[in-house]
Amino acid sequence: MHKLLSIFLTLALFQCLSFAQAGPQLYNMSFDEWSKDGSTWYPRPDKATPSQRVWDTGNKGTKIVGKSITVPEEEFVAVKGPGKKAAKLMSQDLKISFAPGGLYTGDFLRLVGMGAELSWGIPFTARPKSLHGYYHYTPKVISSARAPYKDKKGQMDNGRIYVILADWDGKFITKTTTSTFIDEMGDEHIIGYGSLPITGASPEGKYEEFNLEIEYRSDRTPKYVVIVCSASRWGDYFTGGDGSVLYLDEFSFVY
Repeated sequence: MHKLLSIFLTLALFQCLSFAQAGPQLYNMSFDEWSKDGSTWYPRPDKATPSQRVWDTGNKGTKIVGKSITVPEEEFVAVKGPGKKAAKLMSQDLKISFAPGGLYTGDFLRLVGMGAELSWGIPFTARPKSLHGYYHYTPKVISSARAPYKDKKGQMDNGRIYVILADWDGKFITKTTTSTFIDEMGDEHIIGYGSLPITGASPEGKYEEFNLEIEYRSDRTPKYVVIVCSASRWGDYFTGGDGSVLYLDEFSFVY
């Protein structure tokens, strides 16, 4: 009797978990697929189709110094198995500029002076409850700081993961040189929003599981989803710690 009850409860739990995960996902949320062009890594397969071009990084910008600061990780992963990888985001002081390790949905468009223009967002019309995944964070003391975060210098770096669902007419164009960023609190086109500040170092050798809840401000249908992850929370303002590292693995939307 107890054995039958145990089997029933196991099956019920499995069905609940399956239902929670049911719904549209983004391509390569496991971060298993990567390709390389010269010294530049991309979080997508080689010769990716348009539907596979979901994630991008700042590696196109840092290739001028022959470096990729967001790379695949094959040994330290949240879920082990053949072909399993994670994403390793490394903030670095490149002397010419501070470069935060980052990963986001969208495209790196071009370098502009000492900054960049990025296209943020992927077409998406679902309304997930949360973003689930795993991270491991090793922060460093903030060594590079610019306005309006000059006072952060000497403090410990923070990481961050955040999600935005919006109904803009097109993808949002971020311009770091003019501090043109999404107004996370005031943009009337934002339908759903969730933010996970990452403070302090993770336990050595272990990933931390997270479930980032998305709060909805409207019952409208989204047109785009933006997921942004950074090893240096204030990196858009060239502020962060040289050597801060954020590992990410096995993302999924929960419904």
